[in-house]
Amino acid sequence: MNTLKVAVLAVVVIFFGLSTNSGTAAEFGTAAEAKALVEKAAAFWHENGRDKALAAFNDRNGAFVDRDLYVVAANLSDGVRIAHGFNSRMIGKSLADFKDIEGKAYGLEILDLARTAGSGWVDYKFTNPVTRKIMDKTSYVLKVDDVVIFSGAYK
Repeated sequence: MNTLKVAVLAVVVIFFGLSTNSGTAAEFGTAAEAKALVEKAAAFWHENGRDKALAAFNDRNGAFVDRDLYVVAANLSDGVRIAHGFNSRMIGKSLADFKDIEGKAYGLEILDLARTAGSGWVDYKFTNPVTRKIMDKTSYVLKVDDVVIFSGAYK
C-alpha cells in the first residue's frame, strides 16, 4: 500500500511539474498561432460580412483575442484602423503614421505588403501588452477585400 501511495505521489508531482513548464510557454502566442488567427479572421469575414467581422474583431473578450495575440484590421486605401482587438483607442488612427522605437515604418510596410503580395510577415519592435516590455514582434499580414488583417507574435 505504501508503494502504491509513493507511485501515485510521484505521478502527481511529475504531472504538475510538466504542466507548470508548458503553462509558462503557453502564456504567449506563437507566430504559427498568429497566422492561424488571421486566417480564422479572414474566414469569419468572408462567412459573416464586414460589419459582423469588425464587431467580432473588436470584442476584447471574443474569439479574436488570445493571450497576447489579437486581430487588427485597417483600410488599404488610407491605412486607417477599423478594428483592434486589444486597444480600441487605436481605431481611427492610420497605420501609415506608426513607427517602432527604432524608427522603422512598420505600418507602411504592412500596408505595402498587403497591397503588393497580399500576404506575408513584417518584423518590428512593439510593446508586449502582457509583459509591458518592448520586444521583437513578427506579424502575419493578409489582404481581405479592401482591408488588411494582421496579428503578431512576440519573439
